[in-house]
Amino acid sequence: MTEVLCEIRGAVGFLTLNRPQALNALTLAMIRDLTACLLAWREDDRIAAVAIRGSNKAGPFGAFCAGGDIRFFHQALLSGDPSPEDFFTEEYSLNHLIHSYPKPFIAFMDGVVMGGGMGLSQGASLRLVTARSKLAMPETAIGLFPDVGGGYFLSRCPGFSGEWLALTGTSLAAAEAISLRLADHCLDADRLPQAWDALAGIDPLDATQLPAWLTAFSAAEAAHPPLDLDKINAFFSLDSVSAIVHALEADASDWAQRTAAQLRQRSPLMLHVALEQIRRARQLTVAQDLRMERDLMRHCFFPRHLGRSGQQTEAAEGIRALVIDKDNAPNWQPARIEDVTPALVQLFFTSPWPAHSHPLRALP
Repeated sequence: MTEVLCEIRGAVGFLTLNRPQALNALTLAMIRDLTACLLAWREDDRIAAVAIRGSNKAGPFGAFCAGGDIRFFHQALLSGDPSPEDFFTEEYSLNHLIHSYPKPFIAFMDGVVMGGGMGLSQGASLRLVTARSKLAMPETAIGLFPDVGGGYFLSRCPGFSGEWLALTGTSLAAAEAISLRLADHCLDADRLPQAWDALAGIDPLDATQLPAWLTAFSAAEAAHPPLDLDKINAFFSLDSVSAIVHALEADASDWAQRTAAQLRQRSPLMLHVALEQIRRARQLTVAQDLRMERDLMRHCFFPRHLGRSGQQTEAAEGIRALVIDKDNAPNWQPARIEDVTPALVQLFFTSPWPAHSHPLRALP
């Protein structure tokens, strides 16, 4: 089965992620197919815009992309397979291509949009959600960090909500995603096929025509209690993960207690790494952030700086506990948030490559 469907209709290049049995989790082959299409269409004068969607077992829409293929990552960690090196280098290059794409890039973020799915959509010029959308960067739960440009786009969320999302992996509905600047408009989920097809009929497809198309297929955002940004900022602006958790645990409110318990389940080491990542990324361009994240991912998969093998990584243990064995009892090392030292965290931010040979050195 072809896992990425590429077609041209009218003045639009249409991309469909077609791996529904895995919620369109990305493989290296899919990343390469997407990149090849986008590079070709970038130079094709017939193409005025690009649209991307996912598919589910019943057909198009209903699921966008659940991220990277974490079972593949787990096998690679256990076997020492170096192929994730190519996966992350090419995925991050694709993320950058989308952020810098010179033509309108329209992402239909229907259903599950997590991890790598956020990487495919956050650089889009038009990010469309529905009442079914669930957006998240849940990587700390499996011993990783919010990559695919997560440092860049989460750090641009209002206040310190990016830290909250990066550390907790909280899932956002449409209205919440729009309020945190991670989505632009809400479409009627029942009319997505018509909206998709209507794009092909817009002539000329330009900045004056897209707003009318958008209005025709928009839906009111589902009622949802507004996020309490003052509360999020009060805790997630604190200097360290330990300070954040201790402050939450000292607060008697249900939200604070639930959030603290959530953080206690995550990888302590990767919580500290993720917090440092988000705060560094506020001063970085997309390319600089992706280079930093490429460094971090090398350290996560080949943790020689920690004196560990791939089998001993936080990611191997997190994926085992949540996806493979499903015992939900990861044996994190260090085991407690309070046991992670600044020196341990800083090791992750030393690049394993000199600048002239970095795998993402060509990103402008």
